[in-house]
Amino acid sequence: MNTRFLSSDVGPHRSSTDASSTNGQPDATSSALAILLVDDNRHVAESLEVAVRLAGHSLDRADGPEEALSRLAARRYDVILLDLNYSARRTDGGEGLALLGRLMADDRSVRVVVITAHSGIRIAVEAMRAGACDFVMKPWRNADLLAKLEHAAIREAPTTLPIIRPAENLPATLIGESAAMTRVRELVRRVGPTMAGVVVTGPSGSGRTLVASALHATSTHSGEPITRIDLRDADNWARLSGNGGTLLLRHPDRLDEVEQARLLDQLPEAARIIAIAEDATRISPALARRVATVEISLPPLSARGDDALLLARHFVRVAAERHGRPAPQLTAAAEGAVLRADWPDQVRGLAAAIERAVLLGDGAVIDAALLLPPAPPPPTKSDVSVSRFDLEENERGVIEAALREHHHNVTHAAAALGLSRGALYRRMERYGL
Repeated sequence: MNTRFLSSDVGPHRSSTDASSTNGQPDATSSALAILLVDDNRHVAESLEVAVRLAGHSLDRADGPEEALSRLAARRYDVILLDLNYSARRTDGGEGLALLGRLMADDRSVRVVVITAHSGIRIAVEAMRAGACDFVMKPWRNADLLAKLEHAAIREAPTTLPIIRPAENLPATLIGESAAMTRVRELVRRVGPTMAGVVVTGPSGSGRTLVASALHATSTHSGEPITRIDLRDADNWARLSGNGGTLLLRHPDRLDEVEQARLLDQLPEAARIIAIAEDATRISPALARRVATVEISLPPLSARGDDALLLARHFVRVAAERHGRPAPQLTAAAEGAVLRADWPDQVRGLAAAIERAVLLGDGAVIDAALLLPPAPPPPTKSDVSVSRFDLEENERGVIEAALREHHHNVTHAAAALGLSRGALYRRMERYGL
């Protein structure tokens, strides 16, 4: 967005009508808003941040769709101020409209105010039809812009759409543009608002709990805490009784047939059931009708293509903010390592590696050496000696077992071991048998 579209009052020099209270302090009766600005122009962000801060609100900036989705995965915002063009010479608003469509598909209660030029009124109308709350025209007055942001933040959602009031502190945003993750998001949107039982499967660490949270966030119980129950812990079963919200059941597939039948009897009738399992086929048909009407299978990270790189950049940003560090950039070698590595513990393992690299790095970049664990040292002589000793002990034990099995008949024991009688006698002599 070009700065020539900005009004002369954008910045620290605000008129008296722009101020929310005297002495530039926010009105005590107003509530501070968390605002996300999606705009690739740093100067616009700097000017708007002053105006927003003086109004008592906070402003974070993303320079494009990727960073915007990353920030939305780490924090909730009351309203999003969305520019519609990010690439050079783009004026058709297609990039912003595509991001708006993604935001609305993920959360129909999201509050978006779009920014457009006077010549872009048609695009603004299209954005409103797609779900934006309002739009502002360039140039704008800060007082008008702030009023629209504040109004958008409290505006009621249309009654035909579900009102989502997530109870947890962090949003349940699923990062990834691969076909596999697009399919997962589509299933969440389709079955999330229903009462159908859903089982989420996939490798441990792949994000199954996050998918369960996303399902809960779109449900009619989203305003209530989700109850997590690890069925491997007998003490957790008491939490089943009288619970009418959303129950997140972990590992129902590890219960035997009798335990699964007991679980089915104890499930509250009014509860929404979401399960996390490794193998949905191990759930009995009777229990599956209650907890696994639909299966959402999360693919391993290796099957998500470039999603690993999107996740790595997101984890860099999150780790840097958590530890008060400037966010470093991944070098080309590090990006290649992210895409090629077989990460133990899947997405969770990648997040741990990125956080470790942010903490141990001392520069503005993260190279591949910081991400990948060091190669194990070559074995020492003592290691080789211990390994040979262990091998001999194992061989002695096998020979003893064969001899006992065949009542010390050397011919039969040798045949069972695949040795000649002479070879067995030599080994017996070596081990004192």
